[in-house]
Amino acid sequence: MKPRYERVAIPDGCSVRVYRRRLAQIPFEWHHHPEYELTLTLNSLGKRFVGDHVADYAGDDLVLVPPNLPHTWVSDERLDPGEPLVALVLWFDGDWAQRVADCCPEFAGLRTLLRRAAPGLAFATAAAADVRARLPALVDRAPRVRLAAALDVLACLADAPATPLATAAAYRAASGAALAPEAERLDRVLDLLDRRFHEPLRVAELAALAHLSERSLQRRFARHVGESIGSYLQRLRLAHAARLLASTDWPVSLVATRSGYANLANFNRQFLAARRVTPRAYRRFLAEHGRAPDDMPAHEASIDVRPPSLDHGPPRAGKNKIAR
Repeated sequence: MKPRYERVAIPDGCSVRVYRRRLAQIPFEWHHHPEYELTLTLNSLGKRFVGDHVADYAGDDLVLVPPNLPHTWVSDERLDPGEPLVALVLWFDGDWAQRVADCCPEFAGLRTLLRRAAPGLAFATAAAADVRARLPALVDRAPRVRLAAALDVLACLADAPATPLATAAAYRAASGAALAPEAERLDRVLDLLDRRFHEPLRVAELAALAHLSERSLQRRFARHVGESIGSYLQRLRLAHAARLLASTDWPVSLVATRSGYANLANFNRQFLAARRVTPRAYRRFLAEHGRAPDDMPAHEASIDVRPPSLDHGPPRAGKNKIAR
C-alpha cells in the first residue's frame, strides 16, 4: 500500500509541534512526513507498523520514527475500558535539532539520537514512563514550556535503551527518497503565496505551477493546509498588515495596498473580522500598551487539533479568482 503524505507544519512562533490525540480506536493510517516523530501511545493494545516492521504493542509504547519512513498504529482495545486511547505526538525538524546540538553543548546528544533513529526506535518501558511523567509540561498551553519539556525528553532519550525497528533496506529507501510529489507541488504553491501575497493572484496560475487542475489543487491544498487558498492568502495579508501597522507610521490606506488590498473598505472589514479591532484601533492600542490587543488570535495550533492531511472529508472548491 502506498503511504499517504502528511503535512505537519510546525506552528508559527514554535520550534516543535505537539499533538494530543484521544480516540475510541486507532485506525490504520499508513503515512509519512519529513519530520521526526516521537509518539507515546497510552491505554491501548494493538499493532505497530514502522517501515517493514510489524509488532504487537501494549501499555505505554514510546517510538521515535525518522523522516519519510511510513508508519501507523492500529488498536481497538483499551487497557482501561473507561478511558480513551491516547497518543501524544511530538514532531520536530531534523535540521532544527542539529542546530540545537551545534550551538548548545548541553544538547550535543541530539546528534546521537538522530543517528540512532534511522530505522525507528522503540524505547524501553522506563523511558516511556519518564515521558509520561512529563506529560503536563509537554501539553502546557505555553509554547516555551512545551519546548523546554521536549528538549529535556529528547536529550534523555539520546542514550536510552531502545530496539531498532525497520530493516536497513526499508529505512535506506526512506532516507534516500526524493520529496513526495504531493509535498513538492504544495511547497511550490506555498512558496509563491509567501512571496507574492500582496499581488493579485488567480487559482489558475497556482494550478499551472503545481501541474494540477484548479479543482485538484484546491482539493489538495485544503486537505494538507486545512483551509482554502483564499483563506490562507487572507491570513498572510492580514499578518503582514499587522506588522506594518506596528513597525511603520504609514497611512492605513498605504498599509492596505502594500498588504494586497486594493480596496480600503474591504481591508478594514477583513482586519476587523480577524483581529476584532480596526486597523487604527490596533495601532493605537500598540502605541498605548506596547503590545498587541489580548484578543488577537494565537499564533500556534492547539495541541488537540490534528494536522488535516489524513482527514478524509472532501474540501469545498473555491472560485477561480482569489478574493481581494
